[in-house]
Amino acid sequence: MSNKVVISLKRLVPGLIIGPASWLGPYIVMVSLFLPALLQELDAENKIPLLALFSTLGMIVAALSNMLAGALSDNTRSRFGKRAPWIVGGAFAFMASMTAASFSQGIPMLLTSWMVGQAALNFIVAPMVAWLDFAEDDKKGTASSAYGGLGMALGNNGFNVIGAMFLGQFRTGFIIFGIIAFIGVLISVFIVNEPSNLEEAAEEKQASQEKKPGLSWQTVKKVFPAWNIGRDYYLALIGKLFQGIGNFAVTGYILYIMTDFLLMGDGTASSIQLLNSVMLAFGILMGFVAGPLSDKFNVLKLPVGLSPIFLALGALALFLLRDDGILIYALCAGLGMGLWNSLDNLLNLRVIPDKERVAFFLGVYNLGNTLTQAIAPIIAATVISLFGFSSVFFVSMVFSIIGGLCVLSIKSIGR
Repeated sequence: MSNKVVISLKRLVPGLIIGPASWLGPYIVMVSLFLPALLQELDAENKIPLLALFSTLGMIVAALSNMLAGALSDNTRSRFGKRAPWIVGGAFAFMASMTAASFSQGIPMLLTSWMVGQAALNFIVAPMVAWLDFAEDDKKGTASSAYGGLGMALGNNGFNVIGAMFLGQFRTGFIIFGIIAFIGVLISVFIVNEPSNLEEAAEEKQASQEKKPGLSWQTVKKVFPAWNIGRDYYLALIGKLFQGIGNFAVTGYILYIMTDFLLMGDGTASSIQLLNSVMLAFGILMGFVAGPLSDKFNVLKLPVGLSPIFLALGALALFLLRDDGILIYALCAGLGMGLWNSLDNLLNLRVIPDKERVAFFLGVYNLGNTLTQAIAPIIAATVISLFGFSSVFFVSMVFSIIGGLCVLSIKSIGR
């Protein structure tokens, strides 16, 4: 496109660090700590199936709202650009819905608030990941590392250190972290400062509309290439889904693992803080060094493909060593997730089957971040109900290993 927006990395990189950290961090705290705690307060007897119900419905809402948000964003014309209005609106709606969740006195109100929050969250996620396409072509890897390596690391682990302090007042935590999400996302939007696209040519807009697929099977096949064309992209996507489930099977149930499996009691909060502090340190370290080392030694597939194996080793240590395995899990998971988050978006950029639709394929790929956090609790709840809490570690190991093998099976990237 001749009118393609290019934004300097001086603005884009800080925005791609602060932005994802600001929406992902509060969400991780809420879904892994505050929501389970509130469900336990409202209906302790049914907390595990209820968490699975919330995850199932959340997955559906997330998938639909992600695609809707992407479509609306692609066709938006405003003085603030096509992404920023939806990102800010989604952040405000997320803050409002989490505030409503904090006042829930029953499951119906909590479920409603949570579903609105899931939809709002994806109105942040879908347009924001498209910011990667604002980078110059030869600097997209740096932008990807900023988003995935540093932003996602801060979001995945940095906020849980603080969130654990609010376990005794988790209702207030919903409000505080909702506000943090809104302010952080707003700051990232101001930093990126997406230019106006009101001057976009009418014929370009019309051409874009004409390219949009309809609902026929033939147009669906054009949107999603056949396996022989998109094989490596699909393997990367499948790998992301399996790796994500393997990771979140443990992190999504970390509160219950600490209380019901490890029987930590009063030491739960401090153990969660230790775990997340170590994982955060490794995540940030990998965010700084993984990308440059990958470029220097021309290696990408191997570190991404092997990173889920570290998650499997961490889950095994936590299962076998129990309390003594917490630090080993933190080290293994921190290294594994640090490598993955730093390089997986770069891997995806390399295997995209249609370079003219980078934003679309990035959006579908990054939908895996939301879907895995919804699917994992469903699988975990099922195996826990059948085999007990110890089974969740085997779910983590099996899914992580499969995810790594999928990435290692990619052919278009040598190593």
